[in-house]
Amino acid sequence: MLLCRQGDPFACGLRADMKLDFGLGLTASVSARDPRVPRLWRLRFNRSGSELVDALYRIGQPVRYEYVPAPWSLDYYQNTYARDPGSAEMPSARRAFTWSLLFQLKRLGIDSTYVLLRTGLSSYMDDELDKKHLICEEEYLVGEEAAGKIATTRAAAGRVIAVGATVGRALESAAGKLPTMRATHGYTSLRITAAHALKTVDGLLTGLHEPDASHLDMLNAFLPADQTRTAYLEAIASGYLWHEFGDLNLIL
Repeated sequence: MLLCRQGDPFACGLRADMKLDFGLGLTASVSARDPRVPRLWRLRFNRSGSELVDALYRIGQPVRYEYVPAPWSLDYYQNTYARDPGSAEMPSARRAFTWSLLFQLKRLGIDSTYVLLRTGLSSYMDDELDKKHLICEEEYLVGEEAAGKIATTRAAAGRVIAVGATVGRALESAAGKLPTMRATHGYTSLRITAAHALKTVDGLLTGLHEPDASHLDMLNAFLPADQTRTAYLEAIASGYLWHEFGDLNLIL
């Protein structure tokens, strides 16, 4: 997918069947616009698999927010246990976890497990579109080990804490209507709000989100809206930072 950043969907001059040359031998043909989000266009690249990922790594630049003083290497955007490529943005809540911290949590009796999650766009760089909460579909995979640990934890009356709002969405989507967590692979655009009855996730570690973001709506599934608002007003007053390299809050 290609996100056209100019205001009018046609302002960037894209049209179906147009050929794009990104340099370094990477080209693509424009397929069609996304019917829900006019700024998104589907592309068909001349490379695939690891060749495409390597080319995008060499050519691409990550999103950089205004408080990041200079461009940083893509290595700064990786979490400790990142392995499989495919995310559109950095899963920011997980960046706080060093191997030292993970081992320390283990010694305290706090176990961890991993799911494969390919995060989508958190913003379309258009305030009106973002207010419609058009959630990017995200791919997730809950493996046998993760499903087993989650089911065992819940059976023992333990708590499952999602590290990142997108992980919370993936786990709630994977749970579906099943009485217990099972290994599953799928795609989700689930929007979690105060009306959502949480099935798997008991707590959430997440960054700070824009007032109209769907991620912020998710917090109201864990806390009353007035408590969320009070916490955010305090964060603003204290100068907390938003987005990838910003501050985190833990909801239990």
